[in-house]
Amino acid sequence: MINSSLVLSIVTFVYGFSAVLYISAWIFARKTPAQVARYSAIAGVIGNLFGFVLRWVESYGHGYGHIPLSNLYESLVFFALTIALISIAIGLRYRNDMISTFAMPLAFIALAYASLSPSVSDKIQPLIPALKSNWLTTHVVTCFLGYAGFATAFGIGVMYLVRECLPGRKGGLISRLPEGYVLDELIQKTVMFGFLFLTVGIITGAVWANSAWGTYWSWDPKETWSLITWFVYAIMLHLRYMRGWGGAKIAVISIIGFMAVMFTYFGVNYLPGLHSYGSM
Repeated sequence: MINSSLVLSIVTFVYGFSAVLYISAWIFARKTPAQVARYSAIAGVIGNLFGFVLRWVESYGHGYGHIPLSNLYESLVFFALTIALISIAIGLRYRNDMISTFAMPLAFIALAYASLSPSVSDKIQPLIPALKSNWLTTHVVTCFLGYAGFATAFGIGVMYLVRECLPGRKGGLISRLPEGYVLDELIQKTVMFGFLFLTVGIITGAVWANSAWGTYWSWDPKETWSLITWFVYAIMLHLRYMRGWGGAKIAVISIIGFMAVMFTYFGVNYLPGLHSYGSM
């Protein structure tokens, strides 16, 4: 019988296939692999969304009935979905499939970790009392849209450094990537996208914390690192708009910022705190 875990496992390989084709299209400068990669990515997004909705329906069958955003497995599924969706949308908007070359592998890694890692359980579980709130959807969705924006900015930042900073002639592999000014603009836009959603996520999280634990802020490790991440990107945007920074400097900060995102997402799960359920 088909279930969400099976669907999402299949989508993992679809994302992996798409990522390989994107990289192949970049290396061998062929349009056909890039087009197949795009269609595969779109098929993956559809399957990812179907698996997400199916898991939601399955939760009602277990008698729990909640949106699947309550544990590490479910958050990784949603994270992969948002990364793939944003990267595809940008590629279509700029009519350049190569934009997804460094972003689609991130969607594959996220879903592969969820589907294949023995340390991540795909078991549907009831919500703990703190998660039984209408703020769950708003808080988690906005935070992960922010994370997906930062992940896309990370991929584009890596692409910018490859495009502009590697020694050698500006030909071959380098010339097949979008122009530097396009990538520079995309880093700015995707970081702004992520920053706005992370801001909303932090605010809704504070309101949720007050209703669940009676305090807006408790300096829990996840809260603290979310704030650190917010400041990293706030400083980046300040340097961009007030000091005129761009190019390689901003690309490097986007990479550093994503490292903070990853620690906020994964690293704090190994620390005791109110968000310890995130490691389930």
